[in-house]
Amino acid sequence: QVQLAESGGGLVQAGGSLRLSCAASGFTFSLYGMAWFRQAPGKERDIVSAINWNGGTTYYADSVKGRFTISRDNAKNTVYLQMNSLKPEDTAVYYCAGRLARLSSTVRLGPNEYNYWGQGTQVTVSP
Repeated sequence: QVQLAESGGGLVQAGGSLRLSCAASGFTFSLYGMAWFRQAPGKERDIVSAINWNGGTTYYADSVKGRFTISRDNAKNTVYLQMNSLKPEDTAVYYCAGRLARLSSTVRLGPNEYNYWGQGTQVTVSP
């Protein structure tokens, strides 16, 4: 049974930090590209960051570049999102997603390109 379980969300003041984790099970994690998306109320689900199977390729949305860092530990079947210098506009539900990439060096940015999704974790940044 495929499962992606996010954790690490919460309430933080502007300028603070959070580290999101996504633990994967039920599939061969090292063959999958992973990504973090976020969705604020009334808005579409947007890509935040993506990483290929071995961490050699990463992508960041312009809005988070320089503040967020994506990483993965294939031995632990886990992908992380370190979020620093948080802003109120970062408030959203954050979703972990995976897509079968078969050792590809590329990353994909569209939500419809991802097969597996977590349930989401709420991140709230107060002014």
